[in-house]
Amino acid sequence: MTTEPNKESFRDNLSTVDSEGKRVWVYPKKPKGKFTNYRQLVSVGLLALLFSAPFVRIGGEPLVLFNILERKFILLGQVFWPQDFHLFVFAMITGIVFVILFTVVFGRLFCGWMCPQTIFMEMVFRKVEYAIEGDFKQQKKLAKQDWNFEKIWKKTLKHLIFLAISFLIGNVFLAYIIGSEELIAIITEPMDAHFVGFISMLVFSAIFYGVFAWMREQICTTVCPYGRLQGVLLDRNSLIVAYDYIRGERSAGRAKFRKKEDREELGKGDCIDCGHCVDVCPTGIDIRNGTQLECVNCTACMDACDHMMEAVDLKKGLIGYKTEESIANRVPFSFTTRVKGYTAVLSILIIALTALLMSRSAVETSILRTPGVMFQKQVDGRYSNLYNYKVINKTNDSFRVHFEIEEMEGEIKMIGDLDMVAPQGVFEGAMFIIFDKEELDGLKTKLNVGVYEGDKRIEVVSTNFMGPAT
Repeated sequence: MTTEPNKESFRDNLSTVDSEGKRVWVYPKKPKGKFTNYRQLVSVGLLALLFSAPFVRIGGEPLVLFNILERKFILLGQVFWPQDFHLFVFAMITGIVFVILFTVVFGRLFCGWMCPQTIFMEMVFRKVEYAIEGDFKQQKKLAKQDWNFEKIWKKTLKHLIFLAISFLIGNVFLAYIIGSEELIAIITEPMDAHFVGFISMLVFSAIFYGVFAWMREQICTTVCPYGRLQGVLLDRNSLIVAYDYIRGERSAGRAKFRKKEDREELGKGDCIDCGHCVDVCPTGIDIRNGTQLECVNCTACMDACDHMMEAVDLKKGLIGYKTEESIANRVPFSFTTRVKGYTAVLSILIIALTALLMSRSAVETSILRTPGVMFQKQVDGRYSNLYNYKVINKTNDSFRVHFEIEEMEGEIKMIGDLDMVAPQGVFEGAMFIIFDKEELDGLKTKLNVGVYEGDKRIEVVSTNFMGPAT
């Protein structure tokens, strides 16, 4: 008695790892077609943005900067400090919901079209490999042959170019952290003046070289958590790169193409079992097996299949952007209640984040009573409290501020002069606030202090005034 083989056995292991746990090197065929051309255009734009963002200036500030060391973050020329942490919390929540919504509706479209890992691997490093070693068959042949002159010079040239590109990417990545000016100083000035920066540059370069020369698709299939979240986030109504098994298999299954035969009448599916969709896959899977975590929705299989369908005069789109529901029940894509719910939540979060960004103050001031110092009674009978203040300037302009008590009669005596607050600077100092006893409301009195630049009130800071209990 024979048993039917397990059709889902492919899910028990990764396509890039064999039964003994050894790496299976993937040599994808060079893709070409409509979607590949579209992806190349998108990649060129994103690469241009990625390499230029740290060097483009808006109001004297870079387009993007994530200076973790100085806790300074810049987006579109706007500087954000640790005091803006609540904005990052909202932005993170909005981003998480967006990822969930986007994946529920469009699957891993981001992975195939916008992910830096995919763009660099497929549109930069892989193209270098094709140019030097040839297409997938030539690459396989070169890998198997002995180390002769041809193999040595091709491998050496390829990896030297890989190292150069990785070094360039490492430099740009470092510019996102320390800024373009500091990066240029590391490059142009003696190494001993920026030893830590130079070592960081080498470390980043080595990491990127390891990722794109060795790890490659393993980043997507093993390291990146997004692929594993896919199984939780996708449902039957998610739009993904999928194989139409109804049309491709029919009753008789796949079959090689034969001229002048009526495949539909014979019950044969439109899939001619050419294997081109497998040859071009950068993660080495067979899309005909269904949705798999290794699939990054890169559309290479779509272009390969459309080319073969056109060659044998069959309808294109056997592999395309589809939903499981549309394949099984032949129904068009539609927005489900789940998607509408996610959209509503996302819209609320975007509105809230926009409101917070719009209301964000250009200056942030804190006024706190000096710890351990009690109130003092002045010779004229009034009471004073000592306060420490801090003024944070989030703009690129310098200015001078002064303080005024709001809605109460009192006096402010500065300890020292309140100097100009430098651009992106912080100014700290101390001052006395003095009140008549009649103005006080027992042991603790709430008061508001206005922060002014000239006659313009920038913000109002609330604090407490400690006085006698009676």
